Amino acid sequence: MPVDAGPLRELENSGRPGEPPLIKGWLPYLGEALKLQKDPLGFMKTLQKQHGDTFTVLLGGKYITFILDPFQYQLVMKSHKLSFRVFTNKLLRKAFSIEKLATNDDMNDDLHGCYHLLRGTALDILTENMMQNLKQVFKLQLLKTTTWNTAYLLTFCSSVIFEVTFTTIYGQSLAGNRRKFITDLRDDFLKFDDKFPYLISDIPIELLGNVKSIRKKLIKLLTSEHLAKTQGWSEVVQMRQDILEKYYTLEDFEIGAHHLGFLWASVTNTIPTTFWAMYYLLQHPEAMAVLRDEIDHLLQSTGQKKGSGFPIHLTREQLDSLVYLESTVLEVLRLCSFSSIIRFVQEDLTLHSETQDYCLRKGDLVAIFPPAIHYDPEVFEAPEEFRFDRFVEDGKKKTAFFKNGKKLKYYLLPFGFGASKCPGRFLAIVEVKQLLVILLTYFDLEIIDDKPMEANYSRLLFGIQHPASDVLFRYKVKS
Repeated sequence: MPVDAGPLRELENSGRPGEPPLIKGWLPYLGEALKLQKDPLGFMKTLQKQHGDTFTVLLGGKYITFILDPFQYQLVMKSHKLSFRVFTNKLLRKAFSIEKLATNDDMNDDLHGCYHLLRGTALDILTENMMQNLKQVFKLQLLKTTTWNTAYLLTFCSSVIFEVTFTTIYGQSLAGNRRKFITDLRDDFLKFDDKFPYLISDIPIELLGNVKSIRKKLIKLLTSEHLAKTQGWSEVVQMRQDILEKYYTLEDFEIGAHHLGFLWASVTNTIPTTFWAMYYLLQHPEAMAVLRDEIDHLLQSTGQKKGSGFPIHLTREQLDSLVYLESTVLEVLRLCSFSSIIRFVQEDLTLHSETQDYCLRKGDLVAIFPPAIHYDPEVFEAPEEFRFDRFVEDGKKKTAFFKNGKKLKYYLLPFGFGASKCPGRFLAIVEVKQLLVILLTYFDLEIIDDKPMEANYSRLLFGIQHPASDVLFRYKVKS
């Protein structure tokens, strides 16, 4: 594993010739991490004004060079000296205790090969199964009387998304008490996920309370022995298991760690995306009305009637035809995704751009920070506002956005790009859409707490930000 260049940098007062401007802050090791976390966008905009579109910042012991000019993004994609794998393998070791990937490229390649099962026909099957699982989850609610139920929105989304995702990809538990199994698994998973930002930092896991024992418990529940007690594995899980059995013995504990990583990737960003989509729609009844209307038209055109029970059935193609629903989900991702596209610098190199060349050091990281473009008023008018129809033009999906009079190839990057683009993005978006369709079709929904919601930036640079607090809403079956 290449060493971090950090300690060498600490001994130098300034950068070498040709390097981007260096911002170290006055705190040793932490550097500017606290400022970034307090106001990510404001902090980055200030640095951009002072230093231009490319600069290096010390953040928690890591030197990260940010590239904010969207026309330079492809530089990061093209360079073979910038590695996504080195970065992720380090992350997987810290977060999930997966050791073998760092030394086994063949296994890396084989596991990567499973991802075609998250697209095309395989995705259609997953979509179908997910709809059935959503029906199961809501069956009890739909049989209830039409009185109001009050719930916390994030808790509600976490509960539904976790259960539906787990049963769609891993099947149903055959254990005695199925409800207890999924509830216990979910509760432990959410405790683990809550500590995730600290797990991937350089804080020793022993200092993070009981997260080590929770992780061990989760991994144990996802070992081959325990997963054999679930029925209805998806194709992608079956293929992953077959590959893992090629590189490990069947009893190997680390197989469970791989499954925990896969489950985490399937759930962790879908929960807050659904939360924010619901929150913004509850705050904007006019948007909710347009979406309901669009869904009603589709149901009528496919000869489906809304009624009690659960007769509606939408294919992936039909879901994709709902342009205002799609635009709403994209707008939520634009507003709430603060993930970065990060690469590890494997050897000293020079990035050649049209305007300037930049020397990068071995051991540093390079990052693209999409919120800089997502919140650029030149690209998106009034970028801090939620506009559900921002990605619709003349009744079709809008894909033309401009900066400096030039059309942007990359204007929305919640899932990364290139080799590291999130393979589960299609499934995640389908799941959010399905849940919104069910809630908007079958339920009356109202927000109770009308407080402005803040994001909690503890997951900065990694995915969709969670809300800083939960919010009460109420729902009842439409009469």
